[in-house]
Amino acid sequence: MKIALGADHKGYPFKEKVKRFLQETGHQVKDFGTFSEESVDYPDFAIKVAEAVSKGEVERGILFCWSGIGMCISANKVKGIRAALCLNEEMAKLSRQHNDSNVLSLSAKFIRE
Repeated sequence: MKIALGADHKGYPFKEKVKRFLQETGHQVKDFGTFSEESVDYPDFAIKVAEAVSKGEVERGILFCWSGIGMCISANKVKGIRAALCLNEEMAKLSRQHNDSNVLSLSAKFIRE
């Protein structure tokens, strides 16, 4: 599966771990950044990922920030995007099964590896 990733500076370390896992399990990853822990504006990255999903360049998107809330709100502004903030595996499964979510927003603060 082709998956787009995007993070702000607070989500960067989490993104890198998930990116490695996805690549090791055979997924194609398109990383829209950020690429360091230097302060950035999260909406810039949420929109890039959401637009890639909306245009069909990738099948799904995953966003990472401190709470996950801002990324989710920003992504949902893009037509055709159904972003869901999920704090556990069950929420993620339900968001796909019942809401056909196509972008997953994750919190670096509230999710333990």
